[in-house]
This record gives sequence, structure tokens and C-alpha cells, in this order.
Amino acid sequence: MMMKTINVMSIALVLLSGVSAAASAQPIDILMKKFEEGSYSKKGADTCIMCHKRSDEVMAIFDSVHGQAGSKGPMAGLQCEACHGPQGKHKGKNEPMVSFGKDSPLTAEMQDSVCTACHNDTAQMAWHSSSHAEQEVSCVSCHQIHVAQDPVLNPSQQVDTCVSCHTKAKSDMNKRSAHPLKWGTMVCSDCHNPHGSMSDHELKGFDTNQTCYECHAEKRGPFLWEHAPVMENCANCHDAHGSVNNDLLKSRVPMLCKQCHAGDAHASTTPGDNQSIQTGGQGCLNCHSQIHGSNNPSGKAFQF
Repeated sequence: MMMKTINVMSIALVLLSGVSAAASAQPIDILMKKFEEGSYSKKGADTCIMCHKRSDEVMAIFDSVHGQAGSKGPMAGLQCEACHGPQGKHKGKNEPMVSFGKDSPLTAEMQDSVCTACHNDTAQMAWHSSSHAEQEVSCVSCHQIHVAQDPVLNPSQQVDTCVSCHTKAKSDMNKRSAHPLKWGTMVCSDCHNPHGSMSDHELKGFDTNQTCYECHAEKRGPFLWEHAPVMENCANCHDAHGSVNNDLLKSRVPMLCKQCHAGDAHASTTPGDNQSIQTGGQGCLNCHSQIHGSNNPSGKAFQF
């Protein structure tokens, strides 16, 4: 038992430090034998470059973070084979190497398993239950690996990547009232976690309101007089991606208010009646200005 413990510790130290010694010869030999059994190339990327050196797409890996030998990425270990698998004789005489993209014979789940083998931190912890994974959208559908800078990680290009699939959001963000996504002041990942979250719609907050409060903190409260639909869900009244109405409202005031207050005193008066609020600037907010909530002792009706 003692001898087994010493051998395991020796292997761990050699792998961590990269230093070989006479006392550690046996563990190193075993490790190299396993590499050979797996058909890994001991020359690393040099073997691949012999054939792929004329491909700009392949060679661009060395401009990316994945191609930095001094990092914790693939080039610090098995290099190209860390993602594409052991080369063997991959020109038809052995198992094909792992390929990525829509033309790959592998499923999206199988492709993603290569990525999540390294990218398994808290940012990706909910990936397997995310809507992207459920819809079989692979990592490489959004991310580019063999480039100096992944476009989806660039704030000026991220939105274009997202709206290439989310066309309704693209339409909404071009409406007269919208968050400033098309000007680059905001990006989709300010509100959503594309790798999955514990909230609906992959929101970064645990619900819609908490996500909105990250920017709209003045709407958080607590208020002496709370407006129930506001406290329940901002999306009851607002369309976050954009609207043809002011302030991202789902419909115009007073019609939005009448969806809940249709039978309330003057709110239900007949259109055209002199007592109707529709003749007073057509807005409940003319009087009820603190519609998100009031801290005034007399603010029950959200007037103060």
C-alpha cells in the first residue's frame, strides 16, 4: 500500500512540474506508452502543419488564445490533437479526426463535449440544460476558434452574431423605442447568459425584475405603496427588446392601463365623454406619475 501511494505521488509531481528524473523513469515510460497506444503525435502541431500550413483558416489558430503555447490552452498540452483527437492515419486508414461545424458527422452534443472538457467553469455550468443545447446549437455555431478575436466576444460584433438566429429580437431592436443594442451601448450578454442559467429566457438575474434592476435600480423599491404588476414582472408592461410605443411599453397608455383597470371609475368612461381620461392628453400618467411605486404617505394612487 505504501509503494502504491509513492508511485501515484511521483506521477502527479512529474505531470505538474514537467521535470524528469531517474527515480521517475517508470511512470514516464508508462505515460509515453499510453500516448503511443492512443496514436497521439509526439511532434504535436508540427505534424499537422506539414499538410495544413497553406490553410489560412488553420494557421490562424496561432493568433488566438487557443494557440498560445504559454497558456493553459491546447497548445500547452496535446496541441491540435487536444481538440481534434489523435491523428493516427486519418486519411481513411484509421478513425477520422474530430471535426466541427455544420458539415461535421458528429452531433452538436458530441462536438460540445470537446469544448466542455476544458470550459466547465461556473459560466458554463448550466449549458446542458440551456435552450441552445436543447436546440442542438453547438459551441462553434456562435464561437470562432481559429481567429485572433472571437467575434461573439467583441461587444461591437456580438449582437450581429446573436440576431443571425434571433430574428424577432433583431426586428424589435430596430423599433422606435428599444434598448441601445444596435449602437453597441449594450450587448445581449448584459441580460442573457447564452450558456444557460437557472432563470427563464437564460436571464443573468434569477428573474426578469432582478435582471432589469441591474440598470434600473431606482425601480427596485422598496416602496410604501407598491404597484402589484410592477413588482411581479417588468415584462407585464414592457417589451425589453423593443416596441413601437414609448418607453418599450407593450401597448399605448391608457389602453395598457385599462387591461387591468377597465372597471375603475373614470378609467371606464365612454370614449368621447368629457369626463374621459382619453381627452386629457390620453395618458393615465398625467396624474399617476409614480406608476412604479410611491413612498409618499398620500401616494396610494401613485400620484405623488
